Amino acid sequence: MRGRRFAEALECFRRAEALGEDGFDVRFGLGSALLDTHREADAIAELESAVALAPRHAGSLHNLGKAQYGMGLVDEAVASFRAALVVSDDVLHRLALATVIPGSPSATHADVLDARRGFAVRDLPSRRLRFPAERTPGPLRVGYLSAFFASPNWMKPVWGLVNAHDRDGLAVHLLSEATDAECAAAGYRPDPRDTFVPLQGLDGDEAAERIAAAELDVLVDLNGYSAPGRLAVVAAHPARTVVGWFNQYATSGIAAYDAVIGDAVVVRPDEEVYYTESVVRVPGTYLTFDVAYPVPPVEEAPARGNGHVTFGSFASQYKLTPQVVRAWAAILDAVPGARLLLKNRALGVEGNRAFLLRAFADHGVDPSRITLEAGAPHLEYLAAYSRIDVALDPYPYNGGTTTCEALWQGVPVLCIDGDRWAARQGASLLRAAGLDELVARDEADYVARAIELGEGFDDRRATMRERLAASRMMDTTAFAREMEDVYRGCAG
Repeated sequence: MRGRRFAEALECFRRAEALGEDGFDVRFGLGSALLDTHREADAIAELESAVALAPRHAGSLHNLGKAQYGMGLVDEAVASFRAALVVSDDVLHRLALATVIPGSPSATHADVLDARRGFAVRDLPSRRLRFPAERTPGPLRVGYLSAFFASPNWMKPVWGLVNAHDRDGLAVHLLSEATDAECAAAGYRPDPRDTFVPLQGLDGDEAAERIAAAELDVLVDLNGYSAPGRLAVVAAHPARTVVGWFNQYATSGIAAYDAVIGDAVVVRPDEEVYYTESVVRVPGTYLTFDVAYPVPPVEEAPARGNGHVTFGSFASQYKLTPQVVRAWAAILDAVPGARLLLKNRALGVEGNRAFLLRAFADHGVDPSRITLEAGAPHLEYLAAYSRIDVALDPYPYNGGTTTCEALWQGVPVLCIDGDRWAARQGASLLRAAGLDELVARDEADYVARAIELGEGFDDRRATMRERLAASRMMDTTAFAREMEDVYRGCAG
């Protein structure tokens, strides 16, 4: 599979299996090919067989962890990556563990810190670039680093901030893997005063040197562990001050970050001991949302026409943990006739759909009450909210843009005020939107509130956009001024 011809490799292993080959090589190869072709559920079964045949084969354990994570079995994935580390002290296993552990329901703050600091200390370069102690007079030079500037769905909260910046006091730099045209297509409103710093094709050292040449006062990393190949750039500390924002969800464990920007909901004071960064909080929510792209109209709640409530979630499959399935099954059990609509990319594969339906069946849910759909083009994806009465936020890894877009389509989103940053993002957004009644204390309260919502018709849809537009959640201008104050404070 070195040529990345995964479909052909899968076919080869299928032929070997048909010829009676059933040893470790076939099980591992077949499982790996299934994983690489996004058939995670089928891959789990094959890789479990491979591990049973060769319990100390690190590659099988690692790939099993990746497949488990893809299907929402995050605790199991953490266990698989740790098992791989026992037999092979490889950076790939350590990085995988550090990447997924904030979404592990059983992981503590200490577990996340240990995993991420362990990776940072062992595997990131220690080289640190030097800068003058005092900054150059003039507008504050702020650079945003992202590998995803060309991904419109990913970057919506970022462009909401960047587009609202005061260019008289801030010199904006985009440190980008994408072109300026690609950024504009993804939601950036070009400003001739901004500076693009292209990083395409540069390795970590080259990218760090190019960023350092921009003489930034503040580097804002938007990647975190979502772009692990760029963590070495951050580790070089290529600006006077380096902060993390937007895509962090927990401590980075990396000493080069001077601060991480959150809010009073997502990081509580007693949790700061589990952060290697200083925690800086903005008022309200640390994310804001701006609708500057086509959206469908808000439709009437579907329950009024079909006579039953439909719960739903468009969250990624890796967020649908067994705990989420348990809670959603309890909701369906308590609301007669209720349906559940789930939509994400992984559900375009039959084996993944069958896996999820079995998980609900284990809790007594008839598969006929659940509709599973693949992802769709964005406008079509948003239109599907017209088929949902109440959206359910997963945990411990909440939605962000998914939550905001569901609300914008008029759909109330129910979440839990959880036990960590990743599990409080929904609470941060909903409280900023003035929707505190949709924030549950715990799983039992979450189920109870969903049942209450499912027993009546919600009247918020028609006025939801007006309410959101007047809320803190969508005040990108005020948020930009607050972030600019944060940057000035960090820069000294």
